[in-house]
Amino acid sequence: MPQWFLIPALVLYVIVVVYPSIAGGLYAFTDWRGGNAATFTGMDNFRKLLADQAAVASLRNTLVIAVTLTIVQSGLGLLLALALNSAIRARNLLRTLFFAPMMMPPVIVGLLWQYVYTPDGPLDTAMNALGLSGLVQSWLGNSSVALWSVIASVIWHHVGMSMVIFLAGLQGIPDELYEAASIDGATKLRQFFAITWPLLGQAITIATALTMTSSLKLFDQVFIMTGGGPGVSTQTLSLIMYREAFVYGEYGYGSAIALVLTMIVAFIVFIQMSITRRGEVDA
Repeated sequence: MPQWFLIPALVLYVIVVVYPSIAGGLYAFTDWRGGNAATFTGMDNFRKLLADQAAVASLRNTLVIAVTLTIVQSGLGLLLALALNSAIRARNLLRTLFFAPMMMPPVIVGLLWQYVYTPDGPLDTAMNALGLSGLVQSWLGNSSVALWSVIASVIWHHVGMSMVIFLAGLQGIPDELYEAASIDGATKLRQFFAITWPLLGQAITIATALTMTSSLKLFDQVFIMTGGGPGVSTQTLSLIMYREAFVYGEYGYGSAIALVLTMIVAFIVFIQMSITRRGEVDA
């Protein structure tokens, strides 16, 4: 039977994904510090999490990152897709250039932007050349702007993904709809809101869901660029989970943070997809 060929992949999936997920959920209710010894502590880890001011700040930062990236990255991706879906010259080259950062590992992107933000680095040099020297500052050392500096690097890295999703959606809209609207005298703006926006519903759902999920779990670039500092101004739940588990050896507490993060991701993405799916229209 062909179904038997699924067994090796299914066994591997259970070992690599299902078992660790269940074990992590169970360890969240223990004081496990590695090894085999683990004592059930009930909700102690979660009470500790609520009382941890660094964890609360990390949650706030995580939500700010998620909301900002979902709105700004999706908006820029849509604008780029609309521009590059037209018959402009070199549009294929431009599509490649905007998508190219997606091919870079997050660690490399973090190191690259860490260099861009260094004092007297490329960004400061460019701003001085443009007469904006008054805006030059310690981009990653100032707690007021460090988080936004990290967010800017993430947008640069992932906006190509949103652009490609919206491009696929735009190319699935029949040209006949725009031709009929032009004959009826509809302006480009009217065509966008009457045709393009409704028929991009599925692309919007996919793009925003992927952006929301990845931003809620953001770790690599924050770890490389700031390490969560200065103070806790750029610390995320993923970063504090890593530190508690793998730096301090508090695997039970780290598992509790991971479980809370998983629940937050699932809840927010469920709500977001429920809202965006209401506007989906089949072409």
